[in-house]
Amino acid sequence: MTSLDSGPASVRVAMSRKPLILIAEDEAPLMTLLRYNVEKEGYRAVEARDGDEALMLADEDIPDLVILDWMLPKVSGIEVCRRLRSRAETRNVPIIMLTARGEESDRIRGLDTGADDYITKPFSMTELLARMRAVLRRIRPALSEDVVSFGEVSIDRSAHRVKRGDKDIHLGPTEYRLLDHLMQHPGRVFSHEQLLDAVWGSGVYVDARTVDVHIGRLRKALNEPGQADPIRTVRSAGYSLDDSFKT
Repeated sequence: MTSLDSGPASVRVAMSRKPLILIAEDEAPLMTLLRYNVEKEGYRAVEARDGDEALMLADEDIPDLVILDWMLPKVSGIEVCRRLRSRAETRNVPIIMLTARGEESDRIRGLDTGADDYITKPFSMTELLARMRAVLRRIRPALSEDVVSFGEVSIDRSAHRVKRGDKDIHLGPTEYRLLDHLMQHPGRVFSHEQLLDAVWGSGVYVDARTVDVHIGRLRKALNEPGQADPIRTVRSAGYSLDDSFKT
């Protein structure tokens, strides 16, 4: 929290660090939903209802990430993507393409045009926000969140610190990576194999039961008697962060 003697300049600096998200979408209800969730996550958002407006807004204030609908009026999303990639100022801006076109050839075309990720309608807002965080971390790590929270559990990546409420949680490196991975994808169920690949690496041979052992250790560290468990076991499927824990 900014102290009173820090002055307005400190407040402005803190606010300016919020990534700017350009949302290009012509469906009004979806635009409202997207903007609400993007701003709720702490980002700034600007709206474009067609391709021309998206290009104009990107010229006026270079965004940190673009959420781009494929089927935009005036100039298509594919063409907007192509033009952004052709300009030096916006060549490296991350782009997530939204589309109702789910065929593999369309996905390939979108990615070949320069999109960094591709999500098919209808989609989960939780998944889109997770993909936004992942793209920002991968392409612009300086913009990624230092502190990520899920309910009362938080990870401060810069300090490598985990807390539940006001209590510091001490985790081993593997448990830390497990929790960080689950918090990047809240609500998504990961199989043992997927967690092994994400946390241990695809080139390392580890028995699948090892995941159960480390999940057990993570739970023991996170939970005191009587506390709700944020990690949900999905029988015959794997583990996820329980969305009900967040509310």
